[in-house]
Amino acid sequence: MYAITIPEPGGPEALVWDEVPDPVPGEGEVLVEVVASAVNRADILQRQGFYDPPPGASPYPGLECSGRIAALGPGVSGWAVGDEVCALLGGGGYAQKVAVPAGQLLPVPEGVGVRRAAALPEVVCTVWSNVFMVAHLRPGETLLVHGGSSGIGTMAIQLAKAVGARVAVTAGTREKLDRCAELGADILINYREQDFVEEVGKATDGAGADVILDNMGAKYLDRNVRALAVNGRLAIIGMQGGVKGELNIGTLLSKRAAVSATSLRARPLEEKAAIVAAVREHVWPLVAEGHVRPVVDRDVPMPDAAAAHRVVEQSGHVGKVLLIAP
Repeated sequence: MYAITIPEPGGPEALVWDEVPDPVPGEGEVLVEVVASAVNRADILQRQGFYDPPPGASPYPGLECSGRIAALGPGVSGWAVGDEVCALLGGGGYAQKVAVPAGQLLPVPEGVGVRRAAALPEVVCTVWSNVFMVAHLRPGETLLVHGGSSGIGTMAIQLAKAVGARVAVTAGTREKLDRCAELGADILINYREQDFVEEVGKATDGAGADVILDNMGAKYLDRNVRALAVNGRLAIIGMQGGVKGELNIGTLLSKRAAVSATSLRARPLEEKAAIVAAVREHVWPLVAEGHVRPVVDRDVPMPDAAAAHRVVEQSGHVGKVLLIAP
């Protein structure tokens, strides 16, 4: 088969479409013939040499894919060759085939074609696990999503609205904010021109956000805590704004607030399987009913993954950028 390899870390040109050995499904795994994958920020970090795959995962980038089951490994039940699926991966999505633990498989949901389903696993699992399983967003509460036009952001808006929450988003252009509004966002904040702490305070009569989903890390830490409501929950899922920041413990205590930080890729298989099972139970019906949908900016042929990485690095997209396997 062919896959995107990274012979040496570097810029987008470091991604090389090359012939590699076919994966063989092990105990409890299935072999998926890939139709599409999607570009995530983690893939860019891996390409740059900063984010190695977890032990035992494929060395090729790609944290999600969609396709059809080509073979079943020993001990797998409940799936059949030919089933259309999408999957959460530890790596290997940028390839024509990938071996996947059966617990990380999802059926392609009703109303979504197999190609577009590649835009779902990573963002849905990230949002559901952080916003709902960790931060416990409830109906009537306010969620602040940083990077509202990203893949994570567009999914967070839809899921929060589907459960009856109010959604505030930050984005850097009017066009991106308009797209967030189309998905249901209630409070639109241009982070280049407005202070999100002030804007969230105005929109909530001074109460603040009950839950904040943050991809920036250090740069936003202090302001995120100030933007929280009493009993608020800050979920950190990225560090685009740095890794070291100052936290005013007094403010945190006065608000009885909580800060959590999680990553998905390095979790044990059983934890990933539990998240995937929760997504299938709670989110897949919303997708089938049309309340939630994948937001795809564009399709790029997988051998041209470098072009897709450039788009994502420049934030020139809304939603997900897909890689289509030849």
